[in-house]
Amino acid sequence: KDSLNTRLLRAAANALPENAELTVQSIADIPLYNYDDETSSGIPPAVTAAKDAIAAADGLLIATPEYNNSIPGVVKNAMDWMSRPAADIPRVFGGRPTALMGASPGAFGTLLSQNAWLPIMRTLGTNFWNGGRLIAPRANQLFADNGALQDEAMQQRLTKFLAEFVSYIRQQQAGT
Repeated sequence: KDSLNTRLLRAAANALPENAELTVQSIADIPLYNYDDETSSGIPPAVTAAKDAIAAADGLLIATPEYNNSIPGVVKNAMDWMSRPAADIPRVFGGRPTALMGASPGAFGTLLSQNAWLPIMRTLGTNFWNGGRLIAPRANQLFADNGALQDEAMQQRLTKFLAEFVSYIRQQQAGT
């Protein structure tokens, strides 16, 4: 509810360019993937809702933590569910402009986690925007007690990152 990456997403929602909107989706209700559950019960409603939200969006912005120098298992689990069944991958991810950002209390931010996402983004067929990345190191110092981004330099980097990503999405929509 109040993780560093949730705080970063809230700050991003407030730093978007004009005529852009960010809908924040939680993965909290997505269960642990189990093939037996998938075959006996199908795709859980929380997964279907997340997939439909991504499919309806013009772009996908993933705020990723970093645990043990890689993608946290719970986030990878959500992505694994959303890639089921495989026939849905083109509808949900295919060609979708996608960007990564992340906040971490560590000195290197989420650099290694973001690098670990790259082959997944390629496998899912996203239109990965490599024009920038936002890494928020020492993020526990960037936010006020109320969760607001209080670091001016990070605010400027976030605003620039989002403006460039939104511009990329709009260029893709225009076919340029």
